[in-house]
This record gives sequence, C-alpha cells and structure tokens, in this order.
Amino acid sequence: MRISDVLGALQLEFPAVTNSKLRFLEEQGLVEPVRSASGYRQYSPADVERLRFVLRQQRDRYLPLKVIGEQLDALDLGDESAAPAPARLATADGAHRPAIAGRWTTAGLAADAGVPEDFVVALVEAGVLRPTARGYFDPWSRDVVALAAALNEHGIDTRHLRAFRTAAERQVDLVDQVVAPWRGQHAASSRARAGTLAAEVGELCSQLHTVLVRAGVTELSP
Repeated sequence: MRISDVLGALQLEFPAVTNSKLRFLEEQGLVEPVRSASGYRQYSPADVERLRFVLRQQRDRYLPLKVIGEQLDALDLGDESAAPAPARLATADGAHRPAIAGRWTTAGLAADAGVPEDFVVALVEAGVLRPTARGYFDPWSRDVVALAAALNEHGIDTRHLRAFRTAAERQVDLVDQVVAPWRGQHAASSRARAGTLAAEVGELCSQLHTVLVRAGVTELSP
C-alpha cells in the first residue's frame, strides 16, 4: 500500500491523521515501511494495523510514544500481557470520561500514567494540578498527567503548562457567566438545565480552542 492508501484506510477512524503524522511515527521507529526501487514507501497490512494500534493508544489512553513503542516491542516478542487495556468508552457527546472513579494519590497517579512521582510533583508545583487539602487528585488528573508527559517528550517542560491551566480557568469563568442565572434558581429543572448548558458551552469552548490551535499549527507546516 502507498501512503495515500494507508491514509484512506485510517482516516475514517482517525480523521486528523496526515502524511506528516505517518512520517513522524516512522521516524520514531514505530513502523518501518519498505521502500520501492524508486524510493516510495510501501506499507503492508501488518504495518497498517501497527499504525492503528499506535493511534488508538494515543487517542484513547494518551500514552507517550516511548511507552507505546515498549508495548509494541513486547507484543512483537509474544508477550500478550503487554496488550493494552480496553479503550475507554465515550459519552454521547464524545467526551471521554476517566477510566477510574474516585481519588488519586500522587503515587497512584504516577503509576497509572507511567511517569515518575516527581513528574506529578512538578505539575503540582507548576500549578497545573491541584490536590485537595488531604493530598488527593480528581479523576481527570490522570489524563492531565498523561498529556503533560506526551508534551514533555517534545521538550515542553511542566512549567510551560501553567498557561494551559490559566486558559482553561478563563474559559470556565465564561461558562459560569452563562449558567449562573440557571444555577441560582431553586427549581430542580433549572439546576438540571444549568448542568446541561455548562456541558454544552464548555464543549463549544474546547472545540473552538482546538480549531484555533490546529489552524495555527497548519501555518507552521512548510
């Protein structure tokens, strides 16, 4: 298969995948297509499934490429215990929910995300994560740690991630202004409306942020 055929096979499940993404995964050693005599990449069906595995692990579990590479190496050696946990389901609105409910400790959060404890501590010191007075983290913290670890692989230090927290807080403030009139009413239907409205407006803020970042990144491409 040529790279255009591979994109066609993957884009239904991964609409954002591009030629550049596939070449990057090749540079990272996660897939090794053969080259034709004229230098064109040629992918086998096994290569396509390998790419699908990598993209799913990034999308569903936010795993760093280093960890995914280790999983692939183990699977190549026949270690079935290295197979990933089932992907988390998405809600009807497409938002992923945390795989584990309850409270995280620093050690538990680090172990589940596959990072050193001092990395979680650094996120706390940078203001990206905020534990409770008893030292626990909310269920969403696991995703924050995993994404921060993936960015760290590209040289983005924890101290640079404070801007993400600040931007998110500003967006939450906007959502709060929208839902405040409903939340202040005593009727149960009004409180339910506030919850629904908060989710809808929050998702729109997230989508707008994503589009703006994607548009800006596109301008960086040669």
